[in-house]
Amino acid sequence: MTVIQHISGRGLPLRGNDIDTDRIIPARFLRCVTFEGLGAHVFADDRAPGGHAFDQPQYQGAKILVVNANFGCGSSREHAPQALRRWGIAAIVGESFAEIFAGNCLALGLPVVTAEVEVVQALQNRIASQPTPAFTLDIARLTLTAEGETWSVAMEAAVQQSLLQGAWDACAQLLANREAILATAARLAA
Repeated sequence: MTVIQHISGRGLPLRGNDIDTDRIIPARFLRCVTFEGLGAHVFADDRAPGGHAFDQPQYQGAKILVVNANFGCGSSREHAPQALRRWGIAAIVGESFAEIFAGNCLALGLPVVTAEVEVVQALQNRIASQPTPAFTLDIARLTLTAEGETWSVAMEAAVQQSLLQGAWDACAQLLANREAILATAARLAA
């Protein structure tokens, strides 16, 4: 099981409230058999006119996405966090998240943490003016740090513990408990 304690990398500011899963990954890309290649199509319609943050050179390779309120609302498609993850996003800091989106992120080991509106706006402004410093998200301490500054973030205690204990990965849990599962199945069959 994979324990997730720290995520480090440069930030990417994405401004706007109520960014829904249809914008994150448009429906025409949902016909895939696997999630491979979805990262190339993240925000495809928003990026078409040019100038989108996901296309700007200073944000290429960024790992921490900083968003505003109600991010990931709309349909419950798991393709949205898959597309973000496959683009390279390893954690998301925001004012708030749609509940199903946050759950789908957790199932991938993609931490989403919340911060106060003022903190999110300050982070977005800082990243826009200084895109190169790396941030570190500390899941245990619930802090985000960069260049000696620290900001408080939040997540539900159960989610935090599942990341810190590696319990977020349902498949890994099944594999780790294979013998117990087989024993229970044999007992039930009798």
